Amino acid sequence: MNSIKRLTGMLVLGVIALAVTADPARAEVSGETQFIFNTFSFLVHGFLVLWMAAGFAMLEAGLVRTKNTTMQLTKNIGLFSIAGIMFYLMGYNVMYDGVDGGFMGGISIWGADDSAVLADGAKIEGGYAASSDWFFQMVFVATAASIVSGTLAERIKLWPFMIFVVVLAGLIYPIQGSWEWGGGWLNTDSFKASFGDEFKDFAGSTLVHSVGGWAALTGAIILGARKGKYGADGAVHPIPGSNLPLATLGTFILWLGWLGFNGGSQLAMGSAADAVAISNIYVNTTMASAAGVVAAMLLTQVIYKKVDLTMALNGALAGLVSITAAPDGDSVMLSMFIGAVGGALVVFTVPLLDKLKIDDVVGAIPVHLVAGIWGTLAVALTYGSEGASFMAQLVGVVSIGAFVIVSSAIVWFVLKMTIGIRVDEEEEVLGLDKTELGLEAYPEFGSGSKAM
Repeated sequence: MNSIKRLTGMLVLGVIALAVTADPARAEVSGETQFIFNTFSFLVHGFLVLWMAAGFAMLEAGLVRTKNTTMQLTKNIGLFSIAGIMFYLMGYNVMYDGVDGGFMGGISIWGADDSAVLADGAKIEGGYAASSDWFFQMVFVATAASIVSGTLAERIKLWPFMIFVVVLAGLIYPIQGSWEWGGGWLNTDSFKASFGDEFKDFAGSTLVHSVGGWAALTGAIILGARKGKYGADGAVHPIPGSNLPLATLGTFILWLGWLGFNGGSQLAMGSAADAVAISNIYVNTTMASAAGVVAAMLLTQVIYKKVDLTMALNGALAGLVSITAAPDGDSVMLSMFIGAVGGALVVFTVPLLDKLKIDDVVGAIPVHLVAGIWGTLAVALTYGSEGASFMAQLVGVVSIGAFVIVSSAIVWFVLKMTIGIRVDEEEEVLGLDKTELGLEAYPEFGSGSKAM
């Protein structure tokens, strides 16, 4: 036993000696290792964001009525697939290829060629595999499309919705994304000179979430409310979801996936500084969401004398959306404040939409649009006056909002005037599962069914 202790002690001393005497330059991570870790970060964080698609599917399936569950599941797997294909065919290059301070890139099919990088070791340092970047960027556009799906549930036709996703993923999302992330006009010296700084949106409070929110709001207004949601006398008739456990599961899946959403947006993991930054992002993201939950729970208790689970779930998501524009800040307390305000905004925005007779089935507009705007403007708090300009943030929000509203409205109106976007009244009453798909999510509970 003593000999084992002596041997262990010698090994520990040896490691310490090596650490003390090692050449600092030799201790640095090599360029190829940086390349590997950066690529690894894109891929792992990317599949966490992909997992958010399951979260959206479960959340929406739980918050719609039983008779429309299969439709929501079908839309979610369909929109993810269509968004990915469109981002490959044109979206990625529209967003990133040759924007050069302008309003969009080129329309062409994306293609990866890392042969030059692999042939020249000097080009590897600090880089990443091109395909890993495409994969990480692609899963973001599907998130924007999922937001629209939840708002317009229970009365929109399947194929008109999918056509809208084609345009959203191929043009609307990448065009406005190019303005900031692609090096477009919101990121130019002239914009900085005019408004004090460039527009900043670290992981997409506006570029992803508000875009989906604006498209959803426009569609909800043009599509109209569900039958029976609002009375002629102005009364609001709540339509509860079918499966709150499923909605809760979906929220937790989204929370997990969001760590990839925000953490991966560091866009590098090849240094100790990057590893520290990603760790801080994880903490800020989690605590902002937690604060959003608590704020929603406390407010619903005070206002309605009961805690509303659906508000708590959306409070969590609103906290996540709010912090997404600047999850890399130094203060956890400030992140919690930003998330708490996002959760509170949900509680106040839901009844406001009902007063305006805007029917949002899952609460996506308060969560993704309202909290997304708040989080983007709050960047000025996170980075301070020397790190961000409130006016630059406001101009970015308004410009992107105006573009998405106009472009979305054109697409929705064209679809409405041609093939129609809404199912007829009888189909809506029977449910879209039966009438649009002919396949029920819970057939054993259907009318006329018998247990075997």
